[in-house]
Amino acid sequence: MNFKLFALLPALALAGIALFLPSTAPAGEAALPSGYKVLEPIRHGNLTVFPVVAARSHDTQEFLTLDEGLRSGEVIVTESGSVQPLIRRRLPPTPSGAQVNQLVLVNNSKRPLILLAGEIVTGGKQDRVIGKDRIIPAESDPVDLGVFCVEPGRWTGSSVKFDSRNGAMAQPAVRAKAMADKDQAQVWSEVGKARESLALMVPAPSAAPVRATSSYAGVMQNQEVKQQVDSVAEPIQRNYQSLIRQLRDQNAVGVVVAVNGRMVWADIFASTNLLEKYWPKLVRSYAAEAVVTRTKDRSADIGQAQDFLNHMDGRHETVDSEPGLYRQTEIAGDGFRAFELTSLLPKTGFDLHVAKMAE
Repeated sequence: MNFKLFALLPALALAGIALFLPSTAPAGEAALPSGYKVLEPIRHGNLTVFPVVAARSHDTQEFLTLDEGLRSGEVIVTESGSVQPLIRRRLPPTPSGAQVNQLVLVNNSKRPLILLAGEIVTGGKQDRVIGKDRIIPAESDPVDLGVFCVEPGRWTGSSVKFDSRNGAMAQPAVRAKAMADKDQAQVWSEVGKARESLALMVPAPSAAPVRATSSYAGVMQNQEVKQQVDSVAEPIQRNYQSLIRQLRDQNAVGVVVAVNGRMVWADIFASTNLLEKYWPKLVRSYAAEAVVTRTKDRSADIGQAQDFLNHMDGRHETVDSEPGLYRQTEIAGDGFRAFELTSLLPKTGFDLHVAKMAE
């Protein structure tokens, strides 16, 4: 869809966008297998984002995001052995030395905390990326946090605590290596590819510092790189945020993402509220993926996006669960991997986040 046509969407939304929704399907029409419906896309260059609406939404107001917790100071992330929080019950001792693939997190808030795979925390001895979706209980004791390093060239403390570097999210290629492959060497390899591709895109004077730093988050904050990413991200972010406002009552909950006409990713949330919180960092991660794969040879259509979202039957499922807190299900299928984070807290029992990647 071009931008002139997309500019009419708010008016269409007010006049009758419900025609697109699963809940308004004619009597006798089969329900969508996934419970989600894909709408017409927003395109910019080789990046295509398909908005997704759901048959229903859930109340997620009680949940805290990582960015919110770090900004308020209620959530602390630090190297192993460096934090001395309030211990609420007797626990086995935590490791005393810093380790590449381990951080310690404490949630001091009265709200459960959501962590999404791909969220980047900067500081400590190295920048890290969260390795899997999970929920941390309210007022938690120290939790060993499985992470992967996205800064292979540093092992010295830049700060004791970590922050989220303006809400950074790794691009899909890096997220996939952490979530599906769970392999530090492959994460480093993908970070290196991204850094080199981004260096090739910027003028020579700016390329040198991009190549010099080993920090993935630092590269993404380079002014030249940021301009390239923002040139793709900002138009899509603005247009979809406008559409989200119009579709709030119709449960806009996520997106399907295509780069160069190929479906690469989907992020679906339990509510519009959660989607809005994560949308700015997600759209920049999708844009980063697009700018390092600049060629454009074809366009994705709405039917392909709906098929991608509907197809969740896998050959194998792996379940990781903390009783009464959450269940994470990994589904391995033909040409895809999907991850479902289900809240098991009282009065929930629904999927907080579903991520699907093409393989």
